[in-house]
Amino acid sequence: MSQIVWIARHANRLDFVNPDWFLTAERRYDPPLSNDGFVQASQLAQRLKREKISHIFASPFLRTVQTAHAVAEVLDLPIYLETGLSEWLNPDWMTEEPKKHSLAELFKLFPRIDISYTPRIAAKYPETKHQVRQRSGQTARCLVQECSPDNILMVAHGASVLGAAMGLVGDIAISEVKASLCSLVKVVRQEGQWLLELKGDTSHLTNVEEVVRFN
Repeated sequence: MSQIVWIARHANRLDFVNPDWFLTAERRYDPPLSNDGFVQASQLAQRLKREKISHIFASPFLRTVQTAHAVAEVLDLPIYLETGLSEWLNPDWMTEEPKKHSLAELFKLFPRIDISYTPRIAAKYPETKHQVRQRSGQTARCLVQECSPDNILMVAHGASVLGAAMGLVGDIAISEVKASLCSLVKVVRQEGQWLLELKGDTSHLTNVEEVVRFN
């Protein structure tokens, strides 16, 4: 029985466009989307409009929720916030555990969030590259098993997109997947084997980043 897993990275973030935002932000490690990021999220939604996706999971960071919300609006689906898809909690990028909006605050902004959902995998600061890959890979395997045979979308971050793909197809994803902003990875299960069909597709975007940034 086949199953399709879509893995999307969030769209462009405000601090990539305006680095000074970070200096005065209340939640400096949880930036929102930039103006062009909202355009990218809308283009991602249109790309997935005709796909038979049954469930949407998103990292609880604001930029991933905003990206997932654009898709959820078009597909008329709820959003499940899964901490296992979180940003790499890298101490070289973050001097402390990132402050994020509470579930109640996010639900007020995005009522498509299913507040009854319990995250399956935790993310703990600080973590190594190996730990983020292990964590996001475990999350991907858990979600596809629970949702099988339904098709799902996971909206994550550069490192957790790669880790989720690795969790399904193995280490080949390290050299194959290019997780640029708002890109799409597509993994298909056929006869018990996961196959990588899209490795970071950006054909739905009018603006694509030239250099992939993970932090």
